[in-house]
Amino acid sequence: MDQAIESKVAALVASLRESDTAVVLTGAGVSTASGIPAFRGEDGLWSEFDPKAFHRRRLDADPAGFWADRLELRERLTGGGSVAPNAAHEAIATLEAEGHVDAVVTQNVDGLHGEAGTEDLIELHGTNERVACDDCGRRTAAEPVFERAAEGERPPRCECGGVLQPDVVLFGESLPGEAIERANRLAHRADWLLVAGSSLTVDPAAGLPGRAERSGATVGIVNLDPTEKDDAAAVVVRADVTTILPAIERRV
Repeated sequence: MDQAIESKVAALVASLRESDTAVVLTGAGVSTASGIPAFRGEDGLWSEFDPKAFHRRRLDADPAGFWADRLELRERLTGGGSVAPNAAHEAIATLEAEGHVDAVVTQNVDGLHGEAGTEDLIELHGTNERVACDDCGRRTAAEPVFERAAEGERPPRCECGGVLQPDVVLFGESLPGEAIERANRLAHRADWLLVAGSSLTVDPAAGLPGRAERSGATVGIVNLDPTEKDDAAAVVVRADVTTILPAIERRV
């Protein structure tokens, strides 16, 4: 790690030590090191799959076709096998467990923060680890349901007869109000907010750093590429999150 980055890590650690409420906001860049491709960008999954195939209207009109495409998308997301948390997920979970970080807000739906051990987790876009019944609202583990769909049950159905869907926010659906409200409250209350691996182009997550900065928080951004919200940050680090997050955790 070069001296300039070392200095920025030291600044983030110093401000974290002095903070009363610290929050981490994560995006796709935290999970790409685990082998999960990003959705956006030149090589993102939306350049390979048609987003309209995963619209709420598609699920309503053609649930069997929706599930066929969702199975293919899941195969690409996991590479046909299991994915595991990486050093960034683990560092964030350790920071929370040791009392340095109060909560984690994520745009990701892969469930890796929870698998790494993060407890206070706000999943703005839901999670692929569960499915939900469209009729009764019951939520269950996703893996057995995807196995049923792969074996030909399309769409898979709940015990009540309702169609099951991945417990994520589909195109055409609103984000969960409770999650957004809590994320906004945390950003307003935080005196330290670290953005890790997010391009900050999609609301409501994109608005959280500015909200925190206006409330007096020290905002840090760790991302390989520039973001649209860099001006709101006191510290911007252009480096791999799997290097910087463990460095913060070790030093704090």
